[in-house]
Amino acid sequence: MADQGAVKYGRVPTRVLLYGEPEGWGYTVVDQHEGEQHFPLSGPGVSWQPPGRAERDPEPPWWRHRLGETAETLRDHIGRALTDQTFLELGAEAQIAWFAVDDPTSWEGLVTLGDPDPARFPGKVPPFVVTLEPGRGAVLPNAHLLFSTLASDAWTTLNAVSEQCGTPAPKASFLCGYTDHRSVRIGRGGLHVSTLCLEDDTERIAEIHGSLGPGWSGNPELRLRLDGIDLLNEPADDVVALFRGLGHDVAPKGRYGFHVPAMGLTLHRPDAATAGNGGGPANPEERFTGASLSFPSTPAFWFLNR
Repeated sequence: MADQGAVKYGRVPTRVLLYGEPEGWGYTVVDQHEGEQHFPLSGPGVSWQPPGRAERDPEPPWWRHRLGETAETLRDHIGRALTDQTFLELGAEAQIAWFAVDDPTSWEGLVTLGDPDPARFPGKVPPFVVTLEPGRGAVLPNAHLLFSTLASDAWTTLNAVSEQCGTPAPKASFLCGYTDHRSVRIGRGGLHVSTLCLEDDTERIAEIHGSLGPGWSGNPELRLRLDGIDLLNEPADDVVALFRGLGHDVAPKGRYGFHVPAMGLTLHRPDAATAGNGGGPANPEERFTGASLSFPSTPAFWFLNR
């Protein structure tokens, strides 16, 4: 997402308006003096009819649900952007209570300012560390997600993570090639688990993925580690160099990723739309935004971890 401009110093935001039209979405921040600042929103799914085109065919039954999902994502983005700005300029966090004006494309939010999140200050809140173990799975602070784990146990673990982190319950979504896929938020990052049905008719973990966008990591901060390397919190070039220094074959994968075949590890760089470099050379401080650890190729592998 991209916006233009910033809330001026001394202005206290009181309301936010989110509106969607076929040409795109945008939002307006209203301050205590009724001053307004308008911000366009860009990104996948935010426009559904290019300017100048004739009115689209009748909407399919699923279209309003799709718009609702887009609006939910945009409300989350606006909340993050606004609270980051108020912390920067006012030293306070902004909470937005949203109300539907014309669901799903028109929303109004009332802004309340509060004390800064302790996690804004280094050392105040311990990170949520997920340690990836190639060929085995992931170890969490109070649990584990091994490739031998049944899907039902994995979903129980994700529910426990959401309760521990104070985030919404895990969400299920469709991911091509997998039996099931669920995600839980950790601060501003995410832990995602995909499952497959095996030849013994059991459904077990096939891939574990961690994601973290740029900027403040939220509370708690997600740290994804492997062999002592912070995969998403160190410059991407340094992470690749460290793996190569350990003797691993690190191969480019697509336009924005790297693959370590021996580990089943894939590292994801931000694409040109989110990297902020206009498609130019990568920023040397750019970090990976995601890392995936895949199920080993041996079909009967899960027996080894029982």
